[in-house]
Amino acid sequence: MWKDNLIELETQDGFEDALTEILRSGARRLLAQAIDAEVERFLASHADVVDDNGRRQVVRNGYCQERQIQTGVGSVAVKVPRVRDMRGVDGVKFTSKILPPYLRKTRSLEELIPWLYLKGVSTGDFSEALSALLGKDSPGLSASTISRLKDGWKDEFSRWNKRSLKNKRYVYFWVDGVYLPVRLDHEKQCLLVIIGATGDGDKELVALEDGYGESAQSWKEVLLSLKSRGLEQGPKLAIGDGALGFWKALRQVYGKAGEQRCWVHKTANVLNKLPKVEQGKAKERLHAIWMAPTKENAGKAFDLFVDTYEAKYPKAAECLVKDREELLAFYDFPAEHWKHIRTTNPVESVFSTVKMRTRKSRGCLSRKTALTMAFRLLVSAQKRWRKLDGSDLVAHVIKGVRFIDGVCEERIAA
Repeated sequence: MWKDNLIELETQDGFEDALTEILRSGARRLLAQAIDAEVERFLASHADVVDDNGRRQVVRNGYCQERQIQTGVGSVAVKVPRVRDMRGVDGVKFTSKILPPYLRKTRSLEELIPWLYLKGVSTGDFSEALSALLGKDSPGLSASTISRLKDGWKDEFSRWNKRSLKNKRYVYFWVDGVYLPVRLDHEKQCLLVIIGATGDGDKELVALEDGYGESAQSWKEVLLSLKSRGLEQGPKLAIGDGALGFWKALRQVYGKAGEQRCWVHKTANVLNKLPKVEQGKAKERLHAIWMAPTKENAGKAFDLFVDTYEAKYPKAAECLVKDREELLAFYDFPAEHWKHIRTTNPVESVFSTVKMRTRKSRGCLSRKTALTMAFRLLVSAQKRWRKLDGSDLVAHVIKGVRFIDGVCEERIAA
């Protein structure tokens, strides 16, 4: 039957609309099935509530009024079953966790709206943009609705930025300064982002502030804010680009933290100082350094790179040599963590679709709006961040257990 529907829809509105309608129909059915199952579980949990004649007191009672839910495939009509407790006002009430009473949009839109903002789409253009993305029959979201969402998100971000960190401990920090494609209130402003790895090996957003460029003073203010809210101990290792003012600030606030330079940033910086004809081979030589199984082997590959390029391309060799110790710091941590701590990928991947370091859009975004939208993207992305491999080894790192070439010293001794 669905094939017949597809043929009919193709002749009316084209294949794209037909596919969209099939997706909507599927979404509608899945929602209905999930909510029905939720209701049945609720009724079963109250099956023992009966009157003197043994009749159930918590029963179905038709459906609530149909409503339209905005989703990634357009507007989907749904109806939530109604439950009645015959005991009256003192009885239990059913509220769907899948589809709360006032929900009118799926969480995908809570990611879509911040993304559009950070791509430079103005509030006035949202109706057109959402219509294009959600389907031509979607009513979109009004400017007033978007404004209310923004206000709620700003309040949420403000509360989060004042939260206590008294009982928190992070083993790793990934840090970066993110320049967005939209102009901010000041040309030199950027977003300063810290993502941390907890004692359980989970990754979570630690700090998000705006700063004047990537200056040491701006980063120092971020770190001092963390410390003032209870984060007394810094990370065992911080990972970031060598150009950041972060490192000076880190030494001033959390002086015992180790430093690891990001190999992705460093590779790009070194290659930029070589002619294109040399970059392919040079990239292989750099890869051989950080993929070496031991620090000794990495050192040999490091020396080979310097010997190969120092005479003809001294700036490329110097760019690598100046961060030698910090580039190889990961060898003193569990091998299971190496792929996580050699780069700032946790930050890079979140902003990959909106981050631009040179080009800026014509529209100007306020400081507070930029921070709020970035916060919403990070909060949404955080739910999908992978736990550290070898998360059971995090406790060893926190305790200060020594690792040699990624292996626990105690295991080597045994």
